[in-house]
Amino acid sequence: MSSIANDPGKFEVSSRLKTVASIFAFVGLVGFILALINDPKRAWLAYLIPLFYFTSLALGGLFFAALQHVAKAGWSVNIRRVTESLSSFLPLAALLALVFLAGAPEVYKWLQPDSVAADPLLIHKAPYLNSTFFLIRIVAFFGLWIWFKKVIVGRSIEQDESGDVNITHGLVGQSIAFVLVFALSYSLFSVDFLMSLEPHWFSTIFGVYCFAGLFQSTMAFLILTLLYLKKKGHLEGYVTADHLHDLGKFLFAFTVFWAYIAFSQYMLIWYANLPEETIFIIPRSEHGWVYVSFALILFKFIVPFIALLPRWAKRTPASLAAISVLILVMQYVDIYWLAYPAFYHHTPKFGLTEITIFLGFAGLFLFSVSRFLSRHKLVPMKDPRIHESMHHHVVY
Repeated sequence: MSSIANDPGKFEVSSRLKTVASIFAFVGLVGFILALINDPKRAWLAYLIPLFYFTSLALGGLFFAALQHVAKAGWSVNIRRVTESLSSFLPLAALLALVFLAGAPEVYKWLQPDSVAADPLLIHKAPYLNSTFFLIRIVAFFGLWIWFKKVIVGRSIEQDESGDVNITHGLVGQSIAFVLVFALSYSLFSVDFLMSLEPHWFSTIFGVYCFAGLFQSTMAFLILTLLYLKKKGHLEGYVTADHLHDLGKFLFAFTVFWAYIAFSQYMLIWYANLPEETIFIIPRSEHGWVYVSFALILFKFIVPFIALLPRWAKRTPASLAAISVLILVMQYVDIYWLAYPAFYHHTPKFGLTEITIFLGFAGLFLFSVSRFLSRHKLVPMKDPRIHESMHHHVVY
């Protein structure tokens, strides 16, 4: 163990960070209450966007951690605890999702009896799109995710005390199981929460599209968190430019992957020219929404793609931070673009309602992540593969 640097211990949450998270949460609560009074439909729609956004980040952290176990990766040991911290938001996300059920009829036509009765297609889809089955799916999805989080993250934390190398080996099978469950459950979660806002629309690639955004934004948030911790002096000697380089490559790869899936979906809809598919594209190609569509192409693909091409850009903190912030902003715009045109066909609506409610969720997410990092070691020191991570070098 002589080659291992001093134990970085746990993250000490500053009073400033606690204050910021608390203010964000309070502003979000007040903004949501005022929005409910003035425009309930918009309030619940604005609530849905950050609910999906931060749940995706939490799942992205758990998925990335599981992926490292599946691959038996050693390079990522020193950053894995930070990825695990994102999953700490899942129990809170489950409660927030149950709260959303109270307002779901405001945004989903298939939860409005009069709309269903007057629409043959909604009647046809009623065995799946109904309130009881919707509740069952929410409980099942979050129940499975939280259970896997307790197993995968809990066992990782347990190893900090016991040092049992069998935990590392045992997590391979459990992580494979989670990846399979995640693939199906997150696809259905995406359909339930976003795609069903327009229940007449058909797409077989929507879940993959949402996953691409999940992974891209998770890498961006992970990079920013690691840079913040390094700036505070917590991961000195553990997270190097080589670790950031690999995360930058992941960020670059999924920037391209997101664009590929987005183009594939658009191209197939354009080529087939079927009414049940074009009803999604047409509103987003007209009026004010066309500018949002072009903004996504420019700032979620073209700019990050060009900016991340050079090797130095993936090893420079300032460059990585700037691109990561841009991608996190555009991930919100992407989910907003998926949801809002279903109700506001001509002019995008965005203002204090959306900003304050997003800040509320951001405050809760920051609270969850910082609390996790303050209660557990920042680096899994007793992982048997930590030496691989300590000597990780990128040669290309």
